[in-house]
Amino acid sequence: MAKILVTGGAGFIGFHLTKALLARGDEVVSIDNLNDYYDPQLKLDRLKALGLQTPSPLMGEGWGEGENSTLNTKNLTFQKLDLADRQGIETLFKQNQFDIVVNLGAQAGVRYSIENPHAYVDSNLVGFVNILEGCRHSKVKHLVYASSSSVYGMNIKQPFSTEDRVDYPISLYAATKKSNELMAHTYSHLYGIPTTGLRFFTVYGLFGRPDMAYFSFTKKILAGETIDVFNNGEMQRDFTYIGDIVEGITRVMQNAPSPLMGEGRGEGELSNTKKITNAAAPYKIYNIGNNQPVTLRRFITAIETATGQKAKENLLPMQPGDVPITYADVDELIADTGFKPATSIEEGIGKFVEWYKGYYN
Repeated sequence: MAKILVTGGAGFIGFHLTKALLARGDEVVSIDNLNDYYDPQLKLDRLKALGLQTPSPLMGEGWGEGENSTLNTKNLTFQKLDLADRQGIETLFKQNQFDIVVNLGAQAGVRYSIENPHAYVDSNLVGFVNILEGCRHSKVKHLVYASSSSVYGMNIKQPFSTEDRVDYPISLYAATKKSNELMAHTYSHLYGIPTTGLRFFTVYGLFGRPDMAYFSFTKKILAGETIDVFNNGEMQRDFTYIGDIVEGITRVMQNAPSPLMGEGRGEGELSNTKKITNAAAPYKIYNIGNNQPVTLRRFITAIETATGQKAKENLLPMQPGDVPITYADVDELIADTGFKPATSIEEGIGKFVEWYKGYYN
């Protein structure tokens, strides 16, 4: 049994990870600022699914203030807290001795970063420094944090490998995630904090994010509305089911990296590090993707099959800044943890649509 901090605990991945950790007997402290980037009701319903009784009115003034700021159930404590709240995060770490921290809290979304860049700076940069400082001063044994496949930008080489250069982000969101990796390496090198970054590839599943394509496609297909299909449905994505993501995270949590030892490659260290630097750090980056790119056309067909309805399509050219394919090389994840995502798009979408129909009646 470990004591684990999960940030972004009311979010999509954070909710599913918390559920899995509780099921195996861990003690979890979960934090989230419950922002309105998408419908906060979904976030509150995730908390209810974990057994927490959220206050009413759900998002009224004063929620998160005083005695209402913390909710408890067996082995789970939830606190409404913003990562950018330096004093609040500092107090959180002083009041708890965490064995492992999983930082999933972030301002999500690529296109939203064009509209509201400061939200990304506050949450993804300032907030991440606050987490690093908390880990530093409380001697956390392992920090696992969410990076993103977006760091690869418009790289040409496929599949994307963690040894590829990722110096050309095409969104502020991607730039903040690359910055997180650099900041984590600095703290690993200076303070010996074991850190592992996870580059997620198009995560989907039940209780997912409404701003994602699979969510909006399902909603519109069931309603008989037209969906926008870019690049004639020929784009390919490494769709990764949430159950596979959670399994990957839990395995990585137990596999803290070690620094380089002598001239050889240290366990958990990027293989190319020894070729370009003398820095030794307990630092690692993994891709977590399905390793099987799926065309948007097959993706839509899977939704049509699961809903039993044919999609009405508006065919459009590729959007500016979009990429034709994302595809993960997961060889290092397999070698170090023995795990490879394996849920097919048909199976995963089938589970999602079943949940969607039940949740939205």
